[in-house]
Amino acid sequence: MFKTSLALFLLFIGLSSFSQELEIRRTTGPIVLDGVLDEAAWAFADSAYNFKQYFPYDSSLAVAQTTARILYDDEFIYVSGVMRNPNGERNYITPSLRRDFRGEANDSFSVIFDPFQDNTNAVLFGINPFGVRREGLIANGGSGDGAFSLDWDNKWQGVVKQYDGYWVAEMAIPFKTLRFTEDQSQWNVNFYRIDSEYTERSTWSPISRNFSIVNLGTMRTLNWDEPTKKPGSNISFIPYLAAGTKKNYLDESLSENSFDAGFDLKFAVTPSLNLDVTVNPDFSQVEVDQQVTNLDRFEIFFPERRQFFLENADLFAAYGTSSTRPFFSRRIGVARDENTGQNVQNPIPVGTRLSGKVNDDLRLGFLSMQAGSDESIGLPSYNFSVLSLQQKVFNRSNVSFLLVNKQTFQKEEAYDAANFTEWNRTVGMDYNMASANNRWAGKAFYHQSIDQVQPDEAYAAGFNLSYGVPKLSANLFSQKVGANYNPEVGFVRRRNVKQLNGTARYSFFPANSGVQRHGPGIDFDMVGNAEYGLLDWDANLLYDVNWKNSTSLSFRLRKQYTYLFNGFDPSGSGGLALPSDTDYTTYLFIASFRSDQRKAVSYSLSTRSGEYYNGTRLNLEGSVSLRYQPLGFTSINFAYNRIRLPQPYNDANLILIGPRFDFTFTKKLFWTTFVQYNSQIDNLNINSRIQWRFAPVSDFFLVYTDNYLATEDGGFIDIGRSKSRALVFKLTYWLNL
Repeated sequence: MFKTSLALFLLFIGLSSFSQELEIRRTTGPIVLDGVLDEAAWAFADSAYNFKQYFPYDSSLAVAQTTARILYDDEFIYVSGVMRNPNGERNYITPSLRRDFRGEANDSFSVIFDPFQDNTNAVLFGINPFGVRREGLIANGGSGDGAFSLDWDNKWQGVVKQYDGYWVAEMAIPFKTLRFTEDQSQWNVNFYRIDSEYTERSTWSPISRNFSIVNLGTMRTLNWDEPTKKPGSNISFIPYLAAGTKKNYLDESLSENSFDAGFDLKFAVTPSLNLDVTVNPDFSQVEVDQQVTNLDRFEIFFPERRQFFLENADLFAAYGTSSTRPFFSRRIGVARDENTGQNVQNPIPVGTRLSGKVNDDLRLGFLSMQAGSDESIGLPSYNFSVLSLQQKVFNRSNVSFLLVNKQTFQKEEAYDAANFTEWNRTVGMDYNMASANNRWAGKAFYHQSIDQVQPDEAYAAGFNLSYGVPKLSANLFSQKVGANYNPEVGFVRRRNVKQLNGTARYSFFPANSGVQRHGPGIDFDMVGNAEYGLLDWDANLLYDVNWKNSTSLSFRLRKQYTYLFNGFDPSGSGGLALPSDTDYTTYLFIASFRSDQRKAVSYSLSTRSGEYYNGTRLNLEGSVSLRYQPLGFTSINFAYNRIRLPQPYNDANLILIGPRFDFTFTKKLFWTTFVQYNSQIDNLNINSRIQWRFAPVSDFFLVYTDNYLATEDGGFIDIGRSKSRALVFKLTYWLNL
């Protein structure tokens, strides 16, 4: 009898682990966030358990098991997680106490909500054993570059308590933080955990290990015990004050003292549609972009990090491909001085943005910003307006339409005709496809730029198709960018080209080995046009190895062809350019290695070395990091390029060194100092920032920046006089009305 009962119990547990649904119930009493699950409501809450491994395997239950529960009241959704440690008490890993941590070797617990059940867009809330929180946005089903961003910030609460053998997390997520509609009876949900001891990643809803852990294709159902209600008025007022002084030692006329004030206003038109208004926004960066050694012939893409543009950013920023975007928000608030070729900040008196869900299947994005004039560089005032519509089709696919308009209402007579453009427009349509079984994904797009005098070949079009199962993945991409394609508010790496590339990889998963996955692959990339034929191509043999302890190795052998239709100095030193209409076939070796990220000292190395145009290049890049948790880390990024070219062309030794000191004294007080020496531009940059988060999502910043003339001499950096120096403070406060 006992054996029969035990067998039935185990059968029940096994069947329940495959349940596709979780019920969310109204709490029977108040929930106190203290990491102690002693409220009666938690005992009666439905639970998600029997988490499945995602890494290193995806075919068994997790070793470190987790139980998640979920409740709600009129204001909050409450989520709890109990994270067990099979080996009892131990030390957990965190990079620091700074919000929005990430990494595959840290301990953490996260919940993902997809309120519209479109398996395309979702929000994530996570917390680690030290109570450090993070929140992020997931787009494009959780697949592809930029599909997961932690740059988005919002208000919510979370508390953690550590016990012998396990840790407990409690979260309170305001309904006002989420976007949903009234009278919904179901959402999609998933939970995942990262455990550093076993280098294990596990999920409640199983996800195949060849997909991202935030993949939305296999979400499970969250059933509400009563339909969702409108969360009441939802208005956030976020004012700021900023002041600073800047001294330019090379041009005294550029020195200035400044004071600015402005605000952002967030208003929920409906629970799923949000209106953002900004007045005199401060779009200066309190954290500098990481410098790179530029040996490329084309513009480098830096991602958007300004809060105003981040919510529903995929509605505006995901059109086309990473190298051919019809809209790039960093064009707004940044202008180009055509006399110097330098970018300068462009003031914006006012801007507005409406984005979100109109209904379950239709998303809307509308943006309009007015940029001020700058007579010193001959720039008129421009209005930037963008309309984006995204209609869901089939199970996980959508069709998107985009209109971008840049226009001035000032007269051409007041400006240099060579630099004056009255208006520029871009229209486009994308089809984004994701199959119900998660194996196929793809995109097709067509974009047309429109100018006052409309030329031919003013369009970009292309497609991408990928296939993925655990042992095999393949991707094929093609695009054509016309010679006169001119989206002035976009990002276009190359024009007048046709491109075709593809990749195929096969993976082996050893059963009893320290290696988690390894396997070979091939890929190719071809770029050409009708005038010159093939401009660039490369073909690669590659091999990847991933270990269970998070170590990874990747290398490839490449044959590469480059045709220069314009002169180019490959030394990056301003020397004699290689002549146009010349071509080069080269062989090189590319490799990267990343050490065990769980260790207090970790590092990564990469190289891209071999033949280089008509010479050779020895390249070594990487970083070394020392973690002294939970207070922070010290790291140093470096890049060395030894370029040797025959006479009369320049040789070069290009050095980029970037030490970083990141101290998180508490979860509210941070100090970061970032030093960057770049021999290519003879510059040493120091950026030191103190951040005090004195209230939720409310910060005081004090930032010191210095730029020095610096040259490398015999392995030593000779620091000359200061070029510019600035001291800035900024205060922001998030107030819910």
